[in-house]
Amino acid sequence: MAGTATQKAGTTEPTRRDFIVVAAGAFGAVGAAAALWPFIDQMNPSEDVLALSSTEVDLSQIEVGQSLTVLWRGKPVFVRHRTKAEIEAAEKDDNADLKDPQRDEDRVQKPEWLVLVGVCTHLGCVPLGEQGEYHGWFCPCHGSVYDTSGRIRKGPAPKNLAVPQYTFLTDTRIRIG
Repeated sequence: MAGTATQKAGTTEPTRRDFIVVAAGAFGAVGAAAALWPFIDQMNPSEDVLALSSTEVDLSQIEVGQSLTVLWRGKPVFVRHRTKAEIEAAEKDDNADLKDPQRDEDRVQKPEWLVLVGVCTHLGCVPLGEQGEYHGWFCPCHGSVYDTSGRIRKGPAPKNLAVPQYTFLTDTRIRIG
């Protein structure tokens, strides 16, 4: 009884058993995490999928008035170096009656460069460039007509050509994705 007289009522000193229980629990948690890690890690995308998630485009080889089509995530992407007349036409058409209203400046980061996913929003065809009455893109399959900003103007397509996420790395290089 002499040892218990100095202790406060209701408290006990940690014992060796308490230490063993805590150490065993920690060891078990670390072991479970180590066993689960390979299963969690295999859910990450593979390197070939990550390689397709973005692509870089050298803009220095595209003259004013020309387009380049690159493949990104298995889809064609149109990169167009627009002329002054195309930019003016696109900005003028901001006030037109559009099915899917979007201003030209909301679709481009720099007015002279237009980047669009080249898939018609009607049934997934690939439109032809510099065609149609708005001198943008024309989908011959069902007659959808897009303007010089990739906005739908006529035909069955419900939406504008999509603008992918892209970043200017330098003045002559972009990364799509």
